[in-house]
Formats: sequence, structure tokens, C-alpha cells
Amino acid sequence: MAEEAKILATIPRSATEQLQISINSYKEKKYLDMRIYYTTDDGANWLPTKKGVTVSPDNLPLLKDAVEEAMQELLSELEEE
Repeated sequence: MAEEAKILATIPRSATEQLQISINSYKEKKYLDMRIYYTTDDGANWLPTKKGVTVSPDNLPLLKDAVEEAMQELLSELEEE
């Protein structure tokens, strides 16, 4: 039986779309999944789209470094405004 995804965060994009960040399993291996979900029933059910990315645990340090660098750059640009 497939293990259910563990949702870590949900980021709204619009009234009918959201980015879900979760840990999923595939062939008994766990992955970080960042995927756009949509709803057609006012949020009662959210369905995955093909738009997303899956990151293996081996690549998480690279992703973490890239996100931290992006945060520093974007926040410094906001301070300059």
C-alpha cells in the first residue's frame, strides 16, 4: 500500500491554485515534491497538476543553498528600494 504524502507547506497562488511542498514516496524511496495543485470546488478537494518538481534527498543540500542565496539576494534588493 502506498504511503500517504506528508504536506510540509501550502503556498496560495490564486483562489484555485496552490503550491504544495510535501514528502512523497515512490518505489520505496522518499522525495521532496513541490507541485501546483488546483481546485474546482472551492477548495474541498485539491488535485495535482503536471507542473512541479521532485528532488531526491541527495540534492536537498543544493536546493537549500540555492534558496538561501535567493533569499539573501531578494531581501537585499527589497532593502534598497
